[in-house]
Amino acid sequence: MDIKLISSNKSFGGYQKVFEHFSPTVQCNMKFGAYLPPAESENEKFPVLFYLSGLTCTEQNVITKSGYQRFAAQYKIIVVCPDTSPRNCNIPNEDEKWNVGSGASMYVNAQQEPWNKHYQMFTYITDELYQLVQNTFPVIQDKISISGHSMGGHGALLCALLCPGKYKSVSLFAPVCSISNSPTLIDGLKTLVGEEKDILQKWDTTFLVKEYDGPEMEILIHVGSDDEFLIKDLLIDDFVEAANKSKDNKIKTKLFLEEGYDHGYYFISTFIEEHFKFHSSKLS
Repeated sequence: MDIKLISSNKSFGGYQKVFEHFSPTVQCNMKFGAYLPPAESENEKFPVLFYLSGLTCTEQNVITKSGYQRFAAQYKIIVVCPDTSPRNCNIPNEDEKWNVGSGASMYVNAQQEPWNKHYQMFTYITDELYQLVQNTFPVIQDKISISGHSMGGHGALLCALLCPGKYKSVSLFAPVCSISNSPTLIDGLKTLVGEEKDILQKWDTTFLVKEYDGPEMEILIHVGSDDEFLIKDLLIDDFVEAANKSKDNKIKTKLFLEEGYDHGYYFISTFIEEHFKFHSSKLS
């Protein structure tokens, strides 16, 4: 698959790059960021951390706001940051609402027309981009982890729960943990997959975690006490309660409620090193 280099900037001895490629899965051009840490030899390979961003974001938000490059270099991890949805697909009302369409893929595979032609983001993340990264960069192929923020936290959980064993570790910043009960995200989800309760719950991580039967998994979660979405949209306590009842107690959660922090990137940049430490301990 041909990929085009859009930009490359040296950062902490490595390179923050942005690429573009045509995706057969979502039938449009997609961008993603990739940070390549400094290598000590031409043959050195690295573990990978996928980072999924939240509603309305592009690949640029985490690249420019989180400061993750310092820690990716320090812990020698390739970081891959995809865009949050297909774009410019000529779908009616694609850009009309902030929580439906562009920037709001919910990281699901759409079933409703006309969205289903393009909005196959779950398959794009877990299959196409996963393979593209392994085939393009110096990757240790069995050492791949995933993280995400808000809607992207929901996406990271989806990927881990529906692809058991594919990701060595999972960490989340203020994740949406029960999307079918989120007032902010439910319209976007229904637009993509329909309104049937069973279908909505198929993409809801609080329901999925109850049925998880893969390898043991530890999930690190940080959220701010002043997060404006904490009570109505994130529903983290419901997920933790369900995870504690998971089959054979295979899901372990480490939840940190951080006093005074909100939902944005000042919060993420404060605690992102803790997430790199966590992933490094699982990937090393």
